[in-house]
Amino acid sequence: MWSDRHGGISVPPFDDANLGIGVGDLPAAVAENRRLLADRLALGDPSGWWWLHQVHGTTVVDADALAGAAPRADAAVTAVAGLPLVVLTADCAPVALACDDAVAVAHAGWPGLLAGVLEAAVTRLRSVGHGPVRAALGPCVHPARYEFGRDDLDRLVARLGPQVEARTEIGTPALDVPAAVRAALASVHVNVVEDVDVCTSASPDHFSHRRDGRTGRQGLVVVLEP
Repeated sequence: MWSDRHGGISVPPFDDANLGIGVGDLPAAVAENRRLLADRLALGDPSGWWWLHQVHGTTVVDADALAGAAPRADAAVTAVAGLPLVVLTADCAPVALACDDAVAVAHAGWPGLLAGVLEAAVTRLRSVGHGPVRAALGPCVHPARYEFGRDDLDRLVARLGPQVEARTEIGTPALDVPAAVRAALASVHVNVVEDVDVCTSASPDHFSHRRDGRTGRQGLVVVLEP
């Protein structure tokens, strides 16, 4: 499930369903937004969900019990039914992964795509679950609105292939984040990728750091069904 910016109590520039701590929003508002989301999803107390302290790295954590403090990681895997895993984004790619008996979430910004966070998440998922891995890509920034520096773009092209290079709507070099996600997943033989095809920067319903600067975070919540 992907949340958007609606259905919370935060005030501008976090209006109104910001789920992110540490972006400048009032902690009490963030807590209430998380509670409202948990109520809508009927998933219990959100303090027991696996929220991550995302650092644009490749660490994958195993979620096997109710969570405590948010671990420093950009992906989580579980084979425990009913245990929610979460990543937060405001332009980076939120990716859900699933096999027959386990699920994972991953936060894939460009540093994580370069470092291999998706490959690490898939590898860890396969070590705890069984069956083919499938993926889903949520709202993220699209190339038309994602001008990107030449040096870092060249590094991503060298790692993931020429399909990740694109052009913005004004013709400047851009990173195609959805193409980069698909390329990274294909490199570990995940070829079934559903894409909601929403650009955060173009959507008024989503938070976008690229568009707005100081803003909130929406969430991807993944739960293994019993």
